[in-house]
Amino acid sequence: MTTPLPAAAPTERPEAEGLHAHLVVDRAPRAPAGRGETSAAPFQLDITLTARPGEVLALLGPNGAGKTTALRALAGLTPLTSGRLTLDGHTLEEPAARLRVPPEERPVGVVFQDYLLFPHLSALDNVAFGLRTRGVRRAAARAQAAVWLDRVGLADHAGARPRALSGGQAQRVALARALAPHPRLLLLDEPLAALDARTRLDVRTQLRRHLAAFDAVAVLVTHDPLDAMVLADRLTVIEDGRVVQQGAPADIARHPRSDYIARLVGLNLYRGTADGHEVRVDDTVVATADSEDGPVFVAFPPAAVTVHRSRPDTSARNLWPVTITGMELHGDQVRLDLSGDLRITADLTPAAVADLGLAEGNEVWAAVKATQTHAYPA
Repeated sequence: MTTPLPAAAPTERPEAEGLHAHLVVDRAPRAPAGRGETSAAPFQLDITLTARPGEVLALLGPNGAGKTTALRALAGLTPLTSGRLTLDGHTLEEPAARLRVPPEERPVGVVFQDYLLFPHLSALDNVAFGLRTRGVRRAAARAQAAVWLDRVGLADHAGARPRALSGGQAQRVALARALAPHPRLLLLDEPLAALDARTRLDVRTQLRRHLAAFDAVAVLVTHDPLDAMVLADRLTVIEDGRVVQQGAPADIARHPRSDYIARLVGLNLYRGTADGHEVRVDDTVVATADSEDGPVFVAFPPAAVTVHRSRPDTSARNLWPVTITGMELHGDQVRLDLSGDLRITADLTPAAVADLGLAEGNEVWAAVKATQTHAYPA
């Protein structure tokens, strides 16, 4: 189902402002650590990223897709095997030219997943540390750090050590530390992952406000689709070290191009061949609202699926016998996994499940109206 996009060759002209990166990183297989353990397979990241100043780009993908490798390459923590990385027209790394600016000399700020605050320093001195590494004198660095703590709403916690801070407060200190030296590239590695659900909602809102005011490029690495949709102007989806889809969050949510993306945004997704309003998926024909010809994706939400204990008398043009192979609570709905000619996900209310007396192993009928099924070119 996943069709990687080809990696673009690096341009040879001077790039405009912003980020222009062709990142190629070859990771050697890991040697087995003990008896019976197999070595990890070799992995190659090969992606092209671009972003304008003031733009937030989110890298989204499953575990092992290469998101963190990409972030480390941008930061200079993992060397490129080949490719080229430029920021605001300045080349930071190009292996073919034997050029590599070390991490500490790059105008890059990083907010790590675990924040990595220095436990022996106060919040003020943690923020000042980033400025001190850029050569700012101690008194001036602390004065600027105080301004940044005030911007993130933590002026009253300047003297607090990290252990006295909440998760949300620690995240804001880490963000202030990254922003204080005025980086031209801000990297955020799962910045909300360590927070509980309630704190995450508040901090996400605050982070969105700070990113909106940031005038350079921000790259957010996440596996959470909500973080990506809320915080980013543009998404790049990575699977197996390759870009499989990129674009505006709303466009990707409406037109996913891989199973992984479809699951994230909650859609049933299939690939087939269209002939007008009908799409053939293997041996099954799906009626759709859209008229297309040739290779297409066809999608519909789980909420569009109705489930019946016996063959219904319905106007729905899509009707299939299926078997319930899984049931789990999904928010305030019960999510059903249905197997048949197509694998289908359906969302029903708990009351509907109870009324129908549904259980795993039941043979039922699934129906979807053509008006709720959409096709778009593959």
